[in-house]
Amino acid sequence: MPEANPPLLGDWFIYLSVIVLFSGFIAITALEFGNDPGSILVRLPALIAAALLVLISADAALRVWRSAWTWLPVDRNRGLFRFVWAAVLGATLVVSGALVVALLVL
Repeated sequence: MPEANPPLLGDWFIYLSVIVLFSGFIAITALEFGNDPGSILVRLPALIAAALLVLISADAALRVWRSAWTWLPVDRNRGLFRFVWAAVLGATLVVSGALVVALLVL
């Protein structure tokens, strides 16, 4: 059943996730080739990935939160599992936000 009120990212969720994947790949590869963590080749892709991860985590947490409430009357265990999943996504959101702040300040 399609969502009556889909989150803002909609289908862009997947495309933004791919950008996060490639940005992380570039930053890690630059580190592996001996670049300093303060180098622009490391910081810029890491900042892009972390900023997009904040958006993606917020969107995913909203989706999972809604699905948890939908599943509770049907299958309580699945609903409760989705609440745990939403909490993990919330933690990811907080850590990603802290990483964005750290990359901007340092």
